[in-house]
Amino acid sequence: MFNSTWHPTLLIRATFALHGLALLAMIVAPAYWRWALGALIANHLVLTSAGLWPRSTWLGPNWTRLPAAATARQEIALTIDDGPDPLVTPQVLDILDQHHAHATFFCVGEQAARYPELCREIVRRGHAVENHSQHHSHYFSMLGPRGFRRELEAAQHTLNQITGQRPVFFRAPAGLRNPFLDPVLARLGLTLASWSARGFDTRIGDAERVKHALLHELRAGAILLLHDGNAARTPQGVPVILDVLPDVLKSASAAGLNFVRLRDARS
Repeated sequence: MFNSTWHPTLLIRATFALHGLALLAMIVAPAYWRWALGALIANHLVLTSAGLWPRSTWLGPNWTRLPAAATARQEIALTIDDGPDPLVTPQVLDILDQHHAHATFFCVGEQAARYPELCREIVRRGHAVENHSQHHSHYFSMLGPRGFRRELEAAQHTLNQITGQRPVFFRAPAGLRNPFLDPVLARLGLTLASWSARGFDTRIGDAERVKHALLHELRAGAILLLHDGNAARTPQGVPVILDVLPDVLKSASAAGLNFVRLRDARS
């Protein structure tokens, strides 16, 4: 699962073949150039759509749920993005301790460098720190191979240096990507992870709405997404994750579900 060999998906192989056929058609029958161009445009629209769909596997492997063995063990994963945050993350860690739950923190490299001791505290408390890019830029999905490699390698170095724990999972900012990402992930030995349920808690300040979205999908094998960084605030000014998390953990425990780190769900 975690090797350095890139295996293009059926869509990517079809894209290579289509470009070759289009070039051949332009040479052999140039009068049909409009058809060739139309086919290429349609293909690129499909590729773009796949990149805009965070849970898509059309561009490469993508964890949208835990593996079957973990699901059979009644395991569930809580993933927390965009931190560490000096105000929110310590409170999240305390809540997790109170419920004896483990989580996976997808940390931004520059945030980790700003608060290294907090990042180390995440690991000390038994959680995992994974790669969420170095800068979490809004144009991440428009990068090419070199840009992806710079972002991911920088975050790998930053997080490994701080925690002594090499990330093995990657989550793209906002879940958006393009076909150039998967070969870089394979080269760095990273596996893409998205989610099965999210509450849009960076935009929605209604804790009940966020909670409902997560509890609706609360079942074995689920990967839940919340944010300690960039967290929306309730009308009372409380980061949404702090209002939502205790009830999610209680509901999971009542259902007999066991929170595990993504890396522990591989076997």
